[in-house]
Amino acid sequence: MKRNTTIGRIDPGWVDAILDWPWTWLVARIGLTAPFIVGALMKLSDLHGAALEQERVGLHPGLPWALLTIAVEVTGPMLIISGRYVWLGAGMLGIFTCLANLLVNRFWEMAGDGRFVATNSFFEHIALIAGFILAALVAEQEYRQRQAARPKEVD
Repeated sequence: MKRNTTIGRIDPGWVDAILDWPWTWLVARIGLTAPFIVGALMKLSDLHGAALEQERVGLHPGLPWALLTIAVEVTGPMLIISGRYVWLGAGMLGIFTCLANLLVNRFWEMAGDGRFVATNSFFEHIALIAGFILAALVAEQEYRQRQAARPKEVD
């Protein structure tokens, strides 16, 4: 174990190894966005079903909304995974998730088992939104560290 003096705790070596592994950040970004990539692929494989899904939550006509959803579910992950404009991809998926959550997981209007499931899903989606915020924060911190490490130009 090594002492992390900036936080004042001791991290197990295996935790440091995982966090220091060069691919951890990429794997985390892929994992965070995987539900949206899978969702886009599923919608693309059944556009009619995707349009009906949109109409079930009150978005008419369904096809344009399904296509917009697919665009967001493809573009957001591409930005986050590529590490470029992570803030934009995270913002797109965060706003999309918030709106979809409010449309689909209306637990406050439900009773019984449906309410239980919708409540859990609602707050799981809130956690996902927080994950997008964290991804944007990490990307911004990395950017600032790179900028600080660059030699200053002399006028």
